[in-house]
Amino acid sequence: MQIDFEQFLQVDMRVARIMAVDAFPEARKPAWKLTLDFGPKLGIKRSSAQITDYTRDELLGTLVVAVINFPPRQIGPFMSEVLVLGALDPQLGVVLLRPDQEAEVGSRIG
Repeated sequence: MQIDFEQFLQVDMRVARIMAVDAFPEARKPAWKLTLDFGPKLGIKRSSAQITDYTRDELLGTLVVAVINFPPRQIGPFMSEVLVLGALDPQLGVVLLRPDQEAEVGSRIG
């Protein structure tokens, strides 16, 4: 299915820094509860992310890319506000999409 450029622009993808990584034992599939900083304009948001191939230490403080304009989704007792993006690799599992240099949090992906 093809989309046009205007449809692509409707997906609001932003850079965020992972500020906290918490266990999520209530999740049906293994996941972390992430607290993400999108900067002063967009603020702090939370996400449930099935990226347990990464350790807490590997994730904490790193930059990631997330979609911020999906509606929030209730996952068990947790409200996930954004979708952290990753490539789905058959051998490696989820491979996070991240800036390869330090980028300002809240920067739009385009």
